[in-house]
Amino acid sequence: MKNLSVRRARRRALMGLAGGLTAALALTACGANSDPQGDPQESAAAEGGSVVVGSADFPESQIVAEIYAGALNAAGVEATTKLNIGSREIYYTALEDGSVDIVPDYSGNLLLFADPEATAESAEDIVAALPDALSAKSPDVKLEVLEPSKAESKDALVVTAATAEKFDLTSIEDLAKVCDQITIGAPSTFQERAYGLPGLKAKYNCEPGGFEAINDGGGDITLNALLDDTVQAADIYTTTPSIEDNDLVVLEDPEDNFIAQQVLPLINTDTVNEDARNVLNEVSAQLTTDDLLALNREVSGEEKRNPADAAADWLAEKNLAG
Repeated sequence: MKNLSVRRARRRALMGLAGGLTAALALTACGANSDPQGDPQESAAAEGGSVVVGSADFPESQIVAEIYAGALNAAGVEATTKLNIGSREIYYTALEDGSVDIVPDYSGNLLLFADPEATAESAEDIVAALPDALSAKSPDVKLEVLEPSKAESKDALVVTAATAEKFDLTSIEDLAKVCDQITIGAPSTFQERAYGLPGLKAKYNCEPGGFEAINDGGGDITLNALLDDTVQAADIYTTTPSIEDNDLVVLEDPEDNFIAQQVLPLINTDTVNEDARNVLNEVSAQLTTDDLLALNREVSGEEKRNPADAAADWLAEKNLAG
């Protein structure tokens, strides 16, 4: 009986100690969350917390996202990836709501997305116009672009050599003369974006006879539709290896419908700290158009490499792998 009383007394003492520790931890947590400088996520970022790198739904974006994540991890900034999110409309929202912190983007198309009335065309003017455009589009969220790279990957209207010869095409101006006989293949967003069908109509008076929505970012499905004449012109990025491999013709764009498109990081400034920004700027300082062509060939060509593996080799080559 005496032993039972002793055990009960010890149990009450231990429970009291545990309760005191729980209360102390709760007070500590409460004090952390009441930091007047901002929310815990922002504080974590400022102290080097983890970030999520997202990508659009095509291979080149996935490759660059893996490069960003690999460089960050090598520099001691914990980074994970969330690839293949979707079109700009989708991943931009993910940046706004904090689902991702960093996404590789393209300067010109990002500007027209943020401000459809923008008139900047040169690389320098576009980068200069982006801060105000992003601030106006997302006034409640701090989105920012970092240093642009030398790498440029532009949308382009591309035709086969046979179609170019048949209609005597070298430019979009030439295409406009036979536009009613042409079906264009492009992502579904091309129907509304400023550089898509609206731009072709406004700048070239080109209204195609047909439109085929193909949402593979100018990949194999788009290529095959072009080669089998399902479509006669297609929106394909200029860094896509299939252009050279299949002797496709990139139509000249004298009216600059497809404006400068430098690859650059788009970030949520609340969650991406200064160390991370410096790393991303270092990546941009080394990324070139030739690099994109080579990386795309590795991933989208016959080799079919994983984007992460191709990115890792590029980082090692550029001494950014740690």
